[in-house]
Amino acid sequence: MSGDRRPVRLYLVRHGRAAAGWTEDADPDLDDLGRSQAAATASGLAGRGPLPVVSSPLRRARSTAAAFEQIWNVAATVEPRVGEIPSPTGPEGSLDQRGPWLRRVMLARWGDPHIGPELEDWRRGLIDALVALGEDTVVTTHFVAINTAVGKASGDGRVTSFRPDNCSCTVLEVVGGSLRLITLGEEAPSEVR
Repeated sequence: MSGDRRPVRLYLVRHGRAAAGWTEDADPDLDDLGRSQAAATASGLAGRGPLPVVSSPLRRARSTAAAFEQIWNVAATVEPRVGEIPSPTGPEGSLDQRGPWLRRVMLARWGDPHIGPELEDWRRGLIDALVALGEDTVVTTHFVAINTAVGKASGDGRVTSFRPDNCSCTVLEVVGGSLRLITLGEEAPSEVR
């Protein structure tokens, strides 16, 4: 028998709807709808588990992971590398710079001059964290992180190639140390939160 292993399947779940937007709160929790979305997504994936759950350290992703923890009676592992794209804050931590910055970055391509080494390092860390997962796993994460993984899997250099909705599930496989796209999650309407 050869040493070939079955591909590892990754279920990238975008967090549920946040209680505040990108420019209003650096680390909001889920609102009531977001909690309902997380519970529904966990219920929809229940038959695939119990699976390990890896979560971004941010509250909205941790609260989304909590729905999986409850349904499967598992403890999520917090992994900072699957967190949100690092963004600037203004004087004394104000969030007023984040909106224009995010809009500019979301229209960019990886390797553009204004992306810079910090974001390229974040991208590498995210991909490395996903590829290193050794078994089928649910990963609760963020809009740009999911796009980054999809871009790597599909060879698309855009920072944003699709709009994953809150609690949508994008499925990737790890095959031979590379990511392969299986299915995109449901797309969001225009607002990103």
